[in-house]
Amino acid sequence: MNMAGVNLSILQLGKDELLAWKGESLRESIKRHEHFIALQLDLKPGQKVLDVGCGIGGPLREIARFSGASITGINNNEYQITRGKELNRIGEVDETCNYVKADFMKMPFSDNTFDAIFAIEATCHAPDAVDCYKEIYRVLKPGQCFAAYEWCITDSFDPLNQEHQRIKGEVELGNGLPGIRSKGQCLEALKVAGFEIIWEEDFAVNSPLPWYLPLDKNQFSLASFRVTAFGRFITRNMVKTLEFLGLAPEGSQRVQSLEQAADALVEGGRKGIFSPMYFFLVQKPHS
Repeated sequence: MNMAGVNLSILQLGKDELLAWKGESLRESIKRHEHFIALQLDLKPGQKVLDVGCGIGGPLREIARFSGASITGINNNEYQITRGKELNRIGEVDETCNYVKADFMKMPFSDNTFDAIFAIEATCHAPDAVDCYKEIYRVLKPGQCFAAYEWCITDSFDPLNQEHQRIKGEVELGNGLPGIRSKGQCLEALKVAGFEIIWEEDFAVNSPLPWYLPLDKNQFSLASFRVTAFGRFITRNMVKTLEFLGLAPEGSQRVQSLEQAADALVEGGRKGIFSPMYFFLVQKPHS
């Protein structure tokens, strides 16, 4: 796909579809976002695709099924890779999906290897955005595209506001982030790396349903019971009991920081100072 050949009707369709639908389950919404990435990258059977920071490979498997492409996930966590391989086997995609254990800041691939690359809420963990995007640029074939969802602070974030700084700090601490970048910083890093910007937008802005609802402890549903205040209370005490009895590993009680991080995400979403839905589609020039 090249800039002149971008299908604007597909872009507009994807844009409309990304708005959260009332009555849609969380899993359905996640699948739709994954299909959206496959459509924007115009993935096809036989293409060689890279998932940067793949975790256990949920998006990797769904996008492989949807597009028919062969997808490699890169991850530096041995446990997650082992779990991902088993899930690939169960999902019968082990012929088209595989993993490489490595740091995505220094990937063990030759230049110009992949037909497309995507990252979902992963490159925000990079210690340096420019170096991260440069490495992605290096292994992507000329004329091909990279799509990603980034965690970003928005233009509403005020660095002089102590409440904003507290929320940002709790999100970073609880999620192991080196520092949440702004949308402008991400765009500038992409350009410095050599990419041409095709499309960038924060999809959280016009969504009829807030993205943070599944994390909101004040919202009750059977599907999200575990994140409600009462659900967290039960979980916390159950884990404490299991750890006391030796049925859970030592340290399992340390969920308080994760709860604080979830609360901070909700606060950041409500105040409009944080978004996990900053999307961009960029292209490596042909020459």
